[in-house]
Amino acid sequence: MTATTAPRAFAARQQGNRIVATVRDGLAVAWRNLIALRRVPRLLVFSTIQPLVFVLMFRYVFGGVVGPSLPPGVSYVDFLIPGIFVQTAVFGSMNTAIGLATDMQTGLMERFRSLPMARSAVLVGRTTADLARNVFVVALMTAVGFALGFRIHAGVLAFLGGVLLVLAFGFAMSWIFAVVGLAVGDPETAQAAAFPVLAPLVFASSAFIPVQTMPGWLQTFANHQPVSQTAQAVRILVLGGPATTAVWQALAWDAAIVAVFAPLGVWFYRRAV
Repeated sequence: MTATTAPRAFAARQQGNRIVATVRDGLAVAWRNLIALRRVPRLLVFSTIQPLVFVLMFRYVFGGVVGPSLPPGVSYVDFLIPGIFVQTAVFGSMNTAIGLATDMQTGLMERFRSLPMARSAVLVGRTTADLARNVFVVALMTAVGFALGFRIHAGVLAFLGGVLLVLAFGFAMSWIFAVVGLAVGDPETAQAAAFPVLAPLVFASSAFIPVQTMPGWLQTFANHQPVSQTAQAVRILVLGGPATTAVWQALAWDAAIVAVFAPLGVWFYRRAV
Protein backbone atom coordinates (compact mmCIF):
# COMPACT_ATOMS: atom_id res chain seq x y z
CA MET A 1 0.00 0.00 0.00
CA THR A 2 1.42 3.38 -1.03
CA ALA A 3 1.59 6.49 1.11
CA THR A 4 -1.26 8.00 -0.92
CA THR A 5 -3.69 5.11 -0.62
CA ALA A 6 -3.06 4.43 3.08
CA PRO A 7 -4.97 7.49 4.39
CA ARG A 8 -7.84 6.71 2.04
CA ALA A 9 -8.05 3.13 3.26
CA PHE A 10 -7.96 4.29 6.87
CA ALA A 11 -10.73 6.85 6.21
CA ALA A 12 -12.87 4.21 4.48
CA ARG A 13 -12.35 1.83 7.41
CA GLN A 14 -13.29 4.56 9.87
CA GLN A 15 -16.41 5.37 7.84
CA GLY A 16 -17.37 1.68 7.83
CA ASN A 17 -16.88 1.50 11.59
CA ARG A 18 -19.12 4.54 12.09
CA ILE A 19 -21.89 2.96 10.01
CA VAL A 20 -21.65 -0.31 11.95
CA ALA A 21 -21.68 1.59 15.24
CA THR A 22 -24.74 3.62 14.17
CA VAL A 23 -26.62 0.46 13.20
CA ARG A 24 -25.65 -1.22 16.47
CA ASP A 25 -26.73 1.77 18.54
CA GLY A 26 -30.00 2.08 16.64
CA LEU A 27 -30.84 -1.58 17.20
CA ALA A 28 -30.05 -1.23 20.92
CA VAL A 29 -32.46 1.70 21.23
CA ALA A 30 -35.08 -0.14 19.19
CA TRP A 31 -34.81 -3.13 21.53
CA ARG A 32 -35.21 -0.82 24.51
CA ASN A 33 -38.44 0.57 23.02
CA LEU A 34 -39.77 -2.91 22.24
CA ILE A 35 -39.09 -4.01 25.82
CA ALA A 36 -41.12 -1.01 26.97
CA LEU A 37 -44.03 -2.23 24.85
CA ARG A 38 -43.76 -5.67 26.40
CA ARG A 39 -43.79 -4.19 29.90
CA VAL A 40 -46.82 -2.02 29.10
CA PRO A 41 -48.97 -4.43 27.05
CA ARG A 42 -52.08 -2.28 27.38
CA LEU A 43 -50.39 0.27 25.10
CA LEU A 44 -50.20 -2.33 22.34
CA VAL A 45 -53.74 -3.52 23.05
CA PHE A 46 -55.27 -0.06 22.79
CA SER A 47 -53.23 0.78 19.69
CA THR A 48 -54.85 -2.21 17.95
CA ILE A 49 -58.39 -1.41 19.08
CA GLN A 50 -58.58 1.75 16.97
CA PRO A 51 -57.98 0.04 13.60
CA LEU A 52 -60.41 -2.72 14.58
CA VAL A 53 -63.07 -0.07 15.20
CA PHE A 54 -62.31 1.53 11.84
CA VAL A 55 -62.62 -1.82 10.03
CA LEU A 56 -65.99 -2.63 11.59
CA MET A 57 -67.35 0.89 11.24
CA PHE A 58 -66.45 1.38 7.59
CA ARG A 59 -67.30 -2.19 6.63
CA TYR A 60 -70.83 -2.15 8.02
CA VAL A 61 -71.75 1.55 8.27
CA PHE A 62 -70.40 2.91 4.99
CA GLY A 63 -70.16 -0.25 2.91
CA GLY A 64 -73.70 -0.01 1.60
CA VAL A 65 -73.17 3.58 0.49
CA VAL A 66 -69.71 3.28 -1.05
CA GLY A 67 -70.16 -0.18 -2.59
CA PRO A 68 -72.25 0.95 -5.61
CA SER A 69 -69.56 3.44 -6.66
CA LEU A 70 -66.89 0.73 -6.98
CA PRO A 71 -65.95 -0.98 -10.26
CA PRO A 72 -68.01 -4.07 -11.12
CA GLY A 73 -66.81 -7.20 -9.35
CA VAL A 74 -64.98 -5.33 -6.56
CA SER A 75 -66.47 -5.76 -3.11
CA TYR A 76 -66.17 -2.96 -0.61
CA VAL A 77 -64.29 -5.10 1.92
CA ASP A 78 -61.61 -5.88 -0.69
CA PHE A 79 -61.40 -2.17 -1.49
CA LEU A 80 -61.36 -1.17 2.17
CA ILE A 81 -58.76 -3.45 3.77
CA PRO A 82 -55.74 -2.12 1.81
CA GLY A 83 -56.81 1.38 2.85
CA ILE A 84 -57.12 0.24 6.46
CA PHE A 85 -53.56 -1.12 6.28
CA VAL A 86 -52.28 2.29 5.20
CA GLN A 87 -54.45 4.14 7.74
CA THR A 88 -53.13 1.86 10.50
CA ALA A 89 -49.54 2.61 9.52
CA VAL A 90 -50.18 6.36 9.51
CA PHE A 91 -51.99 6.44 12.85
CA GLY A 92 -49.39 4.11 14.35
CA SER A 93 -46.60 6.48 13.36
CA MET A 94 -48.11 9.04 15.71
CA ASN A 95 -46.66 6.91 18.53
CA THR A 96 -43.23 8.05 17.37
CA ALA A 97 -44.08 11.66 18.19
CA ILE A 98 -45.56 10.74 21.56
CA GLY A 99 -42.69 8.41 22.51
CA LEU A 100 -39.95 10.90 21.64
CA ALA A 101 -41.78 13.73 23.40
CA THR A 102 -42.15 11.53 26.49
CA ASP A 103 -38.43 10.71 26.46
CA MET A 104 -37.65 14.42 26.26
CA GLN A 105 -39.99 15.28 29.10
CA THR A 106 -38.58 12.60 31.41
CA GLY A 107 -34.98 13.62 30.76
CA LEU A 108 -34.01 10.39 29.00
CA MET A 109 -32.74 12.33 25.98
CA GLU A 110 -30.09 14.01 28.13
CA ARG A 111 -28.90 10.59 29.29
CA PHE A 112 -28.70 9.39 25.68
CA ARG A 113 -26.74 12.48 24.74
CA SER A 114 -24.18 11.80 27.47
CA LEU A 115 -23.51 8.31 26.10
CA PRO A 116 -20.91 7.56 23.39
CA MET A 117 -23.51 6.73 20.76
CA ALA A 118 -24.54 8.00 17.34
CA ARG A 119 -26.88 10.99 17.46
CA SER A 120 -29.19 9.42 14.88
CA ALA A 121 -29.49 6.15 16.87
CA VAL A 122 -32.28 7.49 19.11
CA LEU A 123 -34.44 8.33 16.10
CA VAL A 124 -33.51 5.20 14.15
CA GLY A 125 -34.29 3.06 17.19
CA ARG A 126 -37.66 4.69 17.78
CA THR A 127 -38.77 4.42 14.13
CA THR A 128 -37.52 0.83 13.89
CA ALA A 129 -39.43 -0.18 17.02
CA ASP A 130 -42.59 1.40 15.63
CA LEU A 131 -41.99 -0.51 12.39
CA ALA A 132 -41.90 -3.76 14.37
CA ARG A 133 -45.15 -2.80 16.10
CA ASN A 134 -46.73 -2.15 12.69
CA VAL A 135 -45.84 -5.69 11.63
CA PHE A 136 -47.98 -7.05 14.45
CA VAL A 137 -50.87 -4.66 13.82
CA VAL A 138 -50.97 -5.31 10.06
CA ALA A 139 -50.95 -9.06 10.71
CA LEU A 140 -53.89 -8.61 13.07
CA MET A 141 -55.75 -6.47 10.53
CA THR A 142 -55.19 -9.16 7.90
CA ALA A 143 -56.76 -11.79 10.13
CA VAL A 144 -59.73 -9.52 10.89
CA GLY A 145 -60.12 -8.72 7.21
CA PHE A 146 -60.27 -12.39 6.28
CA ALA A 147 -62.90 -12.92 8.96
CA LEU A 148 -64.99 -10.12 7.39
CA GLY A 149 -64.74 -11.49 3.85
CA PHE A 150 -61.51 -9.95 2.54
CA ARG A 151 -59.79 -12.09 -0.09
CA ILE A 152 -56.50 -11.97 -2.02
CA HIS A 153 -57.05 -11.90 -5.79
CA ALA A 154 -53.52 -11.48 -7.18
CA GLY A 155 -51.59 -14.15 -5.29
CA VAL A 156 -49.80 -14.40 -1.99
CA LEU A 157 -46.52 -12.90 -3.23
CA ALA A 158 -48.26 -9.78 -4.52
CA PHE A 159 -50.10 -9.47 -1.22
CA LEU A 160 -46.84 -9.76 0.74
CA GLY A 161 -45.39 -7.09 -1.52
CA GLY A 162 -48.32 -4.87 -0.58
CA VAL A 163 -47.68 -5.51 3.13
CA LEU A 164 -44.02 -4.55 2.70
CA LEU A 165 -45.13 -1.38 0.94
CA VAL A 166 -47.39 -0.53 3.89
CA LEU A 167 -44.56 -1.11 6.37
CA ALA A 168 -42.18 1.04 4.32
CA PHE A 169 -44.76 3.82 4.28
CA GLY A 170 -45.30 3.55 8.03
CA PHE A 171 -41.54 3.78 8.57
CA ALA A 172 -41.36 6.91 6.39
CA MET A 173 -44.28 8.55 8.19
CA SER A 174 -42.61 7.86 11.53
CA TRP A 175 -39.87 10.30 10.55
CA ILE A 176 -42.44 13.06 10.03
CA PHE A 177 -43.86 12.51 13.49
CA ALA A 178 -40.39 12.20 14.99
CA VAL A 179 -39.88 15.82 13.93
CA VAL A 180 -43.27 16.73 15.42
CA GLY A 181 -42.44 15.08 18.76
CA LEU A 182 -39.03 16.71 18.99
CA ALA A 183 -40.39 20.11 17.99
CA VAL A 184 -43.12 20.28 20.65
CA GLY A 185 -41.36 18.46 23.50
CA ASP A 186 -44.25 17.01 25.54
CA PRO A 187 -46.55 14.04 24.82
CA GLU A 188 -49.90 15.83 25.18
CA THR A 189 -48.93 18.55 22.74
CA ALA A 190 -47.36 15.96 20.41
CA GLN A 191 -50.63 14.04 20.20
CA ALA A 192 -52.60 17.23 19.59
CA ALA A 193 -50.12 18.47 16.98
CA ALA A 194 -49.96 15.14 15.14
CA PHE A 195 -53.66 14.87 14.39
CA PRO A 196 -53.93 17.96 12.14
CA VAL A 197 -51.08 16.50 10.10
CA LEU A 198 -52.45 13.00 9.67
CA ALA A 199 -56.21 13.70 9.47
CA PRO A 200 -56.19 15.42 6.04
CA LEU A 201 -53.81 12.82 4.66
CA VAL A 202 -55.94 9.88 5.80
CA PHE A 203 -59.51 11.09 5.40
CA ALA A 204 -58.98 13.14 2.23
CA SER A 205 -57.57 10.13 0.40
CA SER A 206 -58.61 7.00 -1.43
CA ALA A 207 -58.10 4.86 1.67
CA PHE A 208 -61.83 4.46 2.37
CA ILE A 209 -63.73 5.75 -0.66
CA PRO A 210 -63.03 6.21 -4.39
CA VAL A 211 -61.58 9.62 -5.15
CA GLN A 212 -64.14 10.26 -7.90
CA THR A 213 -66.89 10.51 -5.28
CA MET A 214 -65.24 13.61 -3.75
CA PRO A 215 -65.81 17.22 -4.83
CA GLY A 216 -63.66 18.23 -7.78
CA TRP A 217 -61.48 20.62 -5.79
CA LEU A 218 -60.66 17.88 -3.28
CA GLN A 219 -59.87 15.25 -5.90
CA THR A 220 -56.71 17.08 -6.95
CA PHE A 221 -55.29 16.88 -3.43
CA ALA A 222 -56.53 13.32 -2.87
CA ASN A 223 -54.92 12.05 -6.07
CA HIS A 224 -51.52 13.60 -5.37
CA GLN A 225 -50.69 12.75 -1.78
CA PRO A 226 -48.79 9.80 -0.27
CA VAL A 227 -51.67 8.03 1.49
CA SER A 228 -53.70 7.75 -1.71
CA GLN A 229 -50.67 6.71 -3.74
CA THR A 230 -49.74 3.99 -1.26
CA ALA A 231 -53.32 2.77 -0.78
CA GLN A 232 -53.78 2.57 -4.54
CA ALA A 233 -50.55 0.62 -5.00
CA VAL A 234 -51.45 -1.87 -2.25
CA ARG A 235 -54.98 -2.20 -3.63
CA ILE A 236 -53.69 -3.06 -7.09
CA LEU A 237 -51.30 -5.63 -5.62
CA VAL A 238 -54.22 -7.24 -3.76
CA LEU A 239 -56.89 -7.04 -6.47
CA GLY A 240 -54.65 -7.51 -9.49
CA GLY A 241 -53.64 -5.30 -12.37
CA PRO A 242 -50.58 -3.43 -13.64
CA ALA A 243 -48.96 -2.25 -10.41
CA THR A 244 -45.46 -1.17 -11.47
CA THR A 245 -46.16 2.54 -11.87
CA ALA A 246 -48.24 2.77 -8.69
CA VAL A 247 -45.61 0.92 -6.64
CA TRP A 248 -42.78 3.13 -7.86
CA GLN A 249 -44.82 6.25 -7.11
CA ALA A 250 -45.46 5.02 -3.57
CA LEU A 251 -41.79 4.18 -3.06
CA ALA A 252 -40.80 7.59 -4.40
CA TRP A 253 -42.99 9.21 -1.73
CA ASP A 254 -41.33 7.06 0.95
CA ALA A 255 -37.85 7.98 -0.23
CA ALA A 256 -38.70 11.68 -0.44
CA ILE A 257 -40.22 11.74 3.06
CA VAL A 258 -37.21 10.01 4.64
CA ALA A 259 -34.75 12.17 2.67
CA VAL A 260 -36.39 15.34 4.00
CA PHE A 261 -37.44 14.42 7.53
CA ALA A 262 -34.60 12.13 8.68
CA PRO A 263 -31.96 14.90 8.52
CA LEU A 264 -34.52 17.35 9.90
CA GLY A 265 -35.21 14.99 12.80
CA VAL A 266 -31.50 14.68 13.60
CA TRP A 267 -31.22 18.49 13.53
CA PHE A 268 -34.15 18.88 15.90
CA TYR A 269 -32.68 16.21 18.17
CA ARG A 270 -29.35 18.00 18.43
CA ARG A 271 -31.11 21.31 18.97
CA ALA A 272 -33.55 19.95 21.58
CA VAL A 273 -31.02 18.22 23.79
